[in-house]
Amino acid sequence: MKKGISLLLIFLSVNYFAQSFTGSIEFKFYTLRDTTSNTYWVKDKKIKLDQYAKKSDNIEGSFIFNLETGAINFVNPKRKVWGDQKSEIPPVIKGKCETSKGKSKTIMGLKCTEFVVKNKDENTIISYWVTTDKFDFFTPMMELWNRKDKQSIYFNKIKGLPKGSMPVLSEERSITDNRFISKLEMTKINKGNIDDSKLEVPADYKKFEQ
Repeated sequence: MKKGISLLLIFLSVNYFAQSFTGSIEFKFYTLRDTTSNTYWVKDKKIKLDQYAKKSDNIEGSFIFNLETGAINFVNPKRKVWGDQKSEIPPVIKGKCETSKGKSKTIMGLKCTEFVVKNKDENTIISYWVTTDKFDFFTPMMELWNRKDKQSIYFNKIKGLPKGSMPVLSEERSITDNRFISKLEMTKINKGNIDDSKLEVPADYKKFEQ
C-alpha cells in the first residue's frame, strides 16, 4: 500500500512540473508616445525576451534569462554581439503601496483576478489582471531582472500570489486626474515545445567585452 502511495506521489509531482508553461507569449506595451511589441519564449529554466523594432517585425534586441544559474545575457542581432547583463538595482519608492483585491474575469481564455496597487505619494495606481495558469517562470524572472519601471516594481508589492502567477493585462494611471500612463497587454499565447536553439545565443555572434 505504501509503495502504491509513493508511486502516486511521484506521478503527481512529475505531472505538476510537466504542466509548467512551455511556449511563447506575445504582448504589447503602450505609452502616450509609443507602442512596442515583445515576445517571451519559455522552456524549463530558460526564457528569451525578444523586443521588436517599432516600425517593423525585426528583432531589435533580446535578453536571455537562465533561472538555474541566475545569468542574464543581452543579444544584439544588428551587431551580432552578445554579453553579460547585470541585474538592475530598483530605485527606492516613496511612501507606501496599498494593495487591494478586486473582481475576476476571463481574458485570453485565462481566468484572472484583479489586484490594484496604489501609492498616494507617487500619485500612481496600477491595476493588474493576474492569472495563475502555471506561468512558473514569471516571478523568478522578474526577481532576477529587477526592472526599474513602476509596472514591475508595484507588481512585486502584491503579497501572497500563488506560484505560476502572471499579469495578463495591467494599466498604470495617475490618482489625481486618472491620466493614462502605460499599459501592458498580452496579445497571443502559444503552448508547445520550443527548440533549445531558440533560447541560445547564435554560434556566430561574438561576445561584447566592456
